[in-house]
Amino acid sequence: MSGSSSNIGDDADYSEIEKRLNYVFSDKALLRRALTHSSAISPGRRIAESYQRLEFLGDRVLGLVVADLFFQQAPTANEGDLSRMLNSAVRKESCAAVARNLKLGESVFLGTSEARSGGAGKEAILADVCEAIIGAIYRDGGLDSAYAFIQTSFVQFLSDTDGVRADAKTTLQEWAQGRGLAPPRYTEIGRSGPDHAPVFCMEVSIQGFEKASAKGPTKKIAEHQVAELFLRREGIEKWGK
Repeated sequence: MSGSSSNIGDDADYSEIEKRLNYVFSDKALLRRALTHSSAISPGRRIAESYQRLEFLGDRVLGLVVADLFFQQAPTANEGDLSRMLNSAVRKESCAAVARNLKLGESVFLGTSEARSGGAGKEAILADVCEAIIGAIYRDGGLDSAYAFIQTSFVQFLSDTDGVRADAKTTLQEWAQGRGLAPPRYTEIGRSGPDHAPVFCMEVSIQGFEKASAKGPTKKIAEHQVAELFLRREGIEKWGK
């Protein structure tokens, strides 16, 4: 969708979006705002009618919920481990991947210029809309509703209770430097899946060692996955267990 936010009044549109979100809004205006980019609104009304404020709120709600989930899932993790796990799960790339899975790019309302420049597929806009949706659900249904949405939609980013995904790349780089080797080199060697849910295949190479490859919903996540794979394969520290 693109164009003026005045086009967002159709109940059928709401119904389809809500079906993908698995949440029905009592206040449809909140959903409208969560899907409205500032480019679709005149400058004087952007604060009140675009998703900017909901994005701010949703970012904080997301952090709280994911922190609580990891707190429960990893009872032996220290503060540093929990922080790394949290930062890995709630980054913009993760939010954008969730937005693609929910096809939010098809539902966001953009100004004509932004729509023509491919705004519906931009990583930053998709991530912002995802956070705005979380903020809207929180305002409409409370923390329990937002919690349920995040727990379901972010499930692929919530399984790493060891914090591996957050620091595997750093560990691999430090290991290579400790051996006097050049830093690991990451290369995209493949991409599959539909535009709204792509799968990236990344390869890591270190001089003198066999290359390794792994897949993920974003390039950065695939890089962490392949770094973890390399560490496990070479029996380095805890990744060899």
